Amino acid sequence: MASAALNPINPLIADVGSPPIPEAQAWTKRYDGSRGPLINLSQAVPGNAPHPGMLERLAASAGSPAGAQYGPIDGDSGPREAYAAELSRIYEGPIAPADTAITAGCNMAFFAVMMLLARQGDAVLLPTPWYFNHQMSLDMLGIEAKPLPCRPEAGFVPRVEDAEALIDDKVKALVLVTPNNPTGAVYPAHVIEAFADLCRRRGIYLVIDETYRDFLPAGINRAHGLFATPNWRPTVIQLYSFSKSYAIPGHRMGAVVADAGLIEQLGKILDCIQICAPRTAQAALPWAIDALRDWREANRAEINVRAATFHRALEPLPEWKIESVGAYFAYLRHPFAGVSSQAVAEKLATERGVLCLPGSYFGPGQEGHLRVAFANVGADILTDLTDRFRGLSV
Repeated sequence: MASAALNPINPLIADVGSPPIPEAQAWTKRYDGSRGPLINLSQAVPGNAPHPGMLERLAASAGSPAGAQYGPIDGDSGPREAYAAELSRIYEGPIAPADTAITAGCNMAFFAVMMLLARQGDAVLLPTPWYFNHQMSLDMLGIEAKPLPCRPEAGFVPRVEDAEALIDDKVKALVLVTPNNPTGAVYPAHVIEAFADLCRRRGIYLVIDETYRDFLPAGINRAHGLFATPNWRPTVIQLYSFSKSYAIPGHRMGAVVADAGLIEQLGKILDCIQICAPRTAQAALPWAIDALRDWREANRAEINVRAATFHRALEPLPEWKIESVGAYFAYLRHPFAGVSSQAVAEKLATERGVLCLPGSYFGPGQEGHLRVAFANVGADILTDLTDRFRGLSV
């Protein structure tokens, strides 16, 4: 006997596509191993284990009665104080613990901040190509993701004049992601500061996702100078993830920086969607933020080595054009005109054992590209990409 039809669900959820990474990972089941072990370049996953001292503290916290209890909505005082001190050091401007909130990952931070700033029918400017979870979150909230085009010839750095032309009464915020996911592009500080001036002048918020800021190229130690003066407070909200820098993605640790008054309002949302961030990793962060600075710097150097290795691996194959590379990612133009990016990515996965994500996952106009997350495999593995890519036909 046929079962009754399911009741309808919220169309804002039903109309959002399925999470793309599991879809892509399913292609690898058809790879026969003939080219060697699978090289998974699909997801930004730390390619190293947490520091042994971090693991020790995580284990102790997880086994303690305190780690099993509820904590403050905005995060425990220890990590907020340590994080505020670290930001004040990096950006050379005073950031107080009250200006911070600890969240269950940076995706949670983004979702909560978008709920805070906009409602159904409003719009947010999102640079394209965009991080698909940002676009999915806005769709679920009924907020228009208004594309801000980032052009290959400009290194995928957005232009202030393009953004200004798109701002209307519906636009409540503008999002920047630097270093960028998916392109790896690092926005110059003067560009970020010009966007802050634009948002201040037009009365909208600037939301800067700096998930990958600990993997900036050598010689660049901060993304911008916005926090050095107090006029950032009415305009700027910063997002961050501890997942990549501390190699703890499963512990779901993110952070928001905003004026204390906004953080207080954000707490209403966090109370409903997380109650408190996970306690285990929070207990380890006050030690890790200070003690693992050199360890994080070594990881940064290693990621930059991997970026250079990936670049060298593709140099003998000029038909595959690296249009941007930085932090965890490279954005690659494939050589098959008129062929969908998904068809190219699927062919690479099933025949060559290399899993990348198609550009179509990252917004309109991206069919000619693939995103490569090179940071989660060693340089020795990346060298094998020359032979894996060579001679592919679609």
